[in-house]
Amino acid sequence: MSNEATMADYERLRIRIGTVTRAEPNTTARDLAYRLWIDFGELGVLQSSAKITDLYTVDDLVGRRVVAVTGFPSLRVGGFKSEVLVLGGTTERGVVLLAPDDPVPPGTEVA
Repeated sequence: MSNEATMADYERLRIRIGTVTRAEPNTTARDLAYRLWIDFGELGVLQSSAKITDLYTVDDLVGRRVVAVTGFPSLRVGGFKSEVLVLGGTTERGVVLLAPDDPVPPGTEVA
């Protein structure tokens, strides 16, 4: 089996906007992270383990809109099923989450 990605692999990926419905510390991850449950509308609620603990608390995250990559095969992070990759910019202070300026429906694709 090859580790090289195919065009079909890339075609499954989408960048979408979702709303965090639940957040808790992922205490079983190698590095401190949060377990997130994110509502993507018609895609349903998908999970992510995100290392965004430097600038955000659990309370900061619930109800927040985030930008994430969907379509990846899920993987286990500290025993937690992570299905999407939450996006942010890396700064000296930590990861700053990407988010839309105005409300959009959960699951909206990023153009």
